[in-house]
Amino acid sequence: MKYITDELIEKLNISPLKAVSWVKESFCLKQASILPVKTSLHFGDCNYFNTMPAIVPKLNIMGCKIIDRYIERNPKVDGQIFIYDYNNGNLKYMLDAFWITTARTGAVGALAVMYLAPADFSVIGIMGLGNTARATMSCLLEQYKNKELKVKLLRYKNHCEEFIKAYSKYENVTFTICDSIKELVIDSDVIISCITNTNEIIAQPEWFKKGCLIVPIHNKGFQSCDTVFDKIIGDDYGHISGFKYFNKFKQFIEFTDVITGKSVGRENDAERIISYNLGLIIHDLVFASHIINLIDTNNLTEIKLYNDAKSFQF
Repeated sequence: MKYITDELIEKLNISPLKAVSWVKESFCLKQASILPVKTSLHFGDCNYFNTMPAIVPKLNIMGCKIIDRYIERNPKVDGQIFIYDYNNGNLKYMLDAFWITTARTGAVGALAVMYLAPADFSVIGIMGLGNTARATMSCLLEQYKNKELKVKLLRYKNHCEEFIKAYSKYENVTFTICDSIKELVIDSDVIISCITNTNEIIAQPEWFKKGCLIVPIHNKGFQSCDTVFDKIIGDDYGHISGFKYFNKFKQFIEFTDVITGKSVGRENDAERIISYNLGLIIHDLVFASHIINLIDTNNLTEIKLYNDAKSFQF
């Protein structure tokens, strides 16, 4: 068994757009994979211990991700990914899960914006400005280099100032800082929430404009919109069907079906849409497969470096 650390993965300088392409690939592999719902054990104050197995025959791998969160730890979320040979069951690799989890989560959030945001969107509201928010922002700013964007940030300690500094090289984006969630969302075309720990409803449906998209990356605080918004998109039926108001959704579509063209995501620029992506092990396995190939077939010193990689490191 080979052990691949976060430090080694960082040396590959994987670009944000490469990460987006990998999560798109993973969604396209979903229907041909064996992908049970994750087992999640919750304990203490918002802590959890999750196990996430899957088999991806097209990649010739089986895998399991063990991920946990301790709310007072830094980093809060950490774990390992185990890769097995599909043909004989041999354990071949163990990878640190922190970098992959953060990168693929941010890339999924960005992919949701790319597929589901209104065509002329320009105002993005972001709350919760940790590693996941930075991963999402990196992907979006690389994707939309030629689009004028206004990004609104929810004030929290000195996080806004640090976030703005991290993206100061992008001349097509302007940042403003908001003092309340209502101020953040009220005229935003896209609302991205990376808040990890809340048991409360944090926004009311009437605050959101026609045509907006909400991307609650950590699935908290927007349940008041579930039965009001026109469409709910989710990464997996098995994950989302357990939601309190699932049977009252106006319409539910799996994101895979949107990406593959089986279903239409956004039908017009007046629809209000929520994109719930709770996280699929298949994302991690596709990332792991590509990372393993890069490490096994290349000398690290010969890998072409991505010049803007610093904006995507955690």
